[in-house]
Amino acid sequence: MDIVVKGRKTEVPERFRKHVAEKLNLEKIQKLDGKVISLDVEVSKEPNPRQADRCDRVEITLRSRGPVIRAEAAASDPYAALDLAADKLGARLRKQHDKRFSRRGAARLPAAEVPNHVPGVATLNGNGAADEREQGGVPTKKVGSLEVQGDGPLVVREKTHVAAPMSLDQALYEMELVGHDFYLFVDAETKEPSVVYRRHAYDYGVIHLRTDTMVAQTPSPDAGGALGG
Repeated sequence: MDIVVKGRKTEVPERFRKHVAEKLNLEKIQKLDGKVISLDVEVSKEPNPRQADRCDRVEITLRSRGPVIRAEAAASDPYAALDLAADKLGARLRKQHDKRFSRRGAARLPAAEVPNHVPGVATLNGNGAADEREQGGVPTKKVGSLEVQGDGPLVVREKTHVAAPMSLDQALYEMELVGHDFYLFVDAETKEPSVVYRRHAYDYGVIHLRTDTMVAQTPSPDAGGALGG
């Protein structure tokens, strides 16, 4: 397995690529997770001079046969950002490793069986090329499944993930692994999409979506939920 290093709107010098290979020791990583599939490092730069102390951002994404583990950090230079992100990744890897051995034998749905249990998959936003065309003199962009006219809201990222049903406890655990403030999952009991999110201090919230055919037939202007309360 190789480490893929890429830059987003910035060039990545060869010296930094070598530093990544030294910092992210594949042998140590594979000792904690022997089923690693890929390890991606993305470097980006914030042009705003007001954020000079956080202008370089590094995001590390580790994909294996288990949950995706992601860590990101920002600093005044890419080397410092990489060090911070690598430390976060190591801590999350050790957490997953310890939990795997403390809960060995817990039943999990194999990925190959997901289509048999989940008829649809969750869709998130991901990079896509914009197809521009003119309609009545107003520029229209095709972004994902949306048509954006003028300066309307822009979808900048669209992704599709295969999601195995899981418990609320597992969803909270995987949210911590990717370092996000929310996590979309399929509830193992109801087979309905749900979202867990971080509230205040160590409190969490959860939103469940339940299909209602009557509501679906009569769309409401207030349809949809908000993370709050």
